[in-house]
Amino acid sequence: MKKQGMWTIGMVGLVGALAMLLGACGQSANKSEVDVVHYFSDTLGKTTVTSIFDAFTKKTGIKVVDNTTGHEDFKTQILVMLAADNPPDAFSYWAGARVQFVVDSGRLQPIDDLYKKDNLDTLLPPAIAAGTVYNGHKYLIPFGYHYAALFYNSKTMQKLGITQPPKTWNDFLAMCDKIKAAGVIPLAVGSKNRWPAQFWFDYLLLRTAGPEYRARLMAGQAKYSDPEVVNVMKMWKVLWDKGYFVPNANAYDWTDAADQVANGKAAMTLMGTWITGYWNGNKLQPGTDYDFFPFPQIKDGVPNVALGPIDGWVMSKNAKHAAGALKLLSFLLDKGSQAPWAIGQGALAPNKTVDPSIYNSVMKKASEEVGASEAFNFNYDLATTPPMAEGGLTMFAEFMNNPSKSMDYLTETDKVEQTVFKK
Repeated sequence: MKKQGMWTIGMVGLVGALAMLLGACGQSANKSEVDVVHYFSDTLGKTTVTSIFDAFTKKTGIKVVDNTTGHEDFKTQILVMLAADNPPDAFSYWAGARVQFVVDSGRLQPIDDLYKKDNLDTLLPPAIAAGTVYNGHKYLIPFGYHYAALFYNSKTMQKLGITQPPKTWNDFLAMCDKIKAAGVIPLAVGSKNRWPAQFWFDYLLLRTAGPEYRARLMAGQAKYSDPEVVNVMKMWKVLWDKGYFVPNANAYDWTDAADQVANGKAAMTLMGTWITGYWNGNKLQPGTDYDFFPFPQIKDGVPNVALGPIDGWVMSKNAKHAAGALKLLSFLLDKGSQAPWAIGQGALAPNKTVDPSIYNSVMKKASEEVGASEAFNFNYDLATTPPMAEGGLTMFAEFMNNPSKSMDYLTETDKVEQTVFKK
């Protein structure tokens, strides 16, 4: 029963706290319905996903009972629903360690037969297909994936005479110095919900220690007090000490940081491509108003790794509307669903038959950058177990508040790692 024990980590007290939510999301006995829960709220594609569900209903006659919840609330709500044996038929989830965690708890239904029946494997490139398999079985339908990079205000950069993206870390530091000297804050971070800060830790670690070391750290096989991680925190602190970051980052969320770049208060933000969907919705023009460049290389010989999440859909074990859920999952991988989702959310489509002409200039470049990378890694909170991710995300937020105690934060995170991985 070891897996059941892991499942209950951090869950004590949550069931009672969210009992009302469970009642609101209870399942119907109507066979012509399928119940779903997802985190695609207003800023992350609610209108688009609703239109896709409407198209599914029109095609099949099966109504989608849509229980949208906020991105941050979802993280707790879905775990409580699963722990209380009151899950939806299908729900959105992030590929990687989070899906693995729920698979290991015995809460998900393998969908190998669906992949075989509908030839779904033929639709996916290898790097994306790898994120669908857990413990030797298919569990996930990839819906969209994202690439994290430094997104910037094109007009601000033009005014400052910055016309070429930095290739090296020294180039990047020199660019930030130039931006700051002109009275503009170089970097916006909205770490109110912790996770936006993780991309700095991830890329600094990937660009210095490399993906193999990072994989060991994510698996609990290395320590946060290791020299490789200490070096990352020192490099990150240099950026903070130089005044490159917007003050009080923990007071803002990621959309606030996006707004700070859009209005010219800050020049750049390290964020995923979903920011393009947000900016497009605010009438900013790709290329003209915003663009991006990859996180710079730091150390020679370290592989060029792209970073980001894969958003997907999974099916609950013993789903009450299993037939409808399987039809919905297959529909969500069809290019007729993936193309509008990519456009509406600012995502890249996992289905390789989607016409690339749907992408604007910025998203086309993002797709090319991912294709040219030596590997694609999940961001921190999707690369390690949820209990460990909680400890790491807390460390990142504490760092953004006061980096002078970063070594203390590493010591505390080491203790979390020892507990989570039972060292």
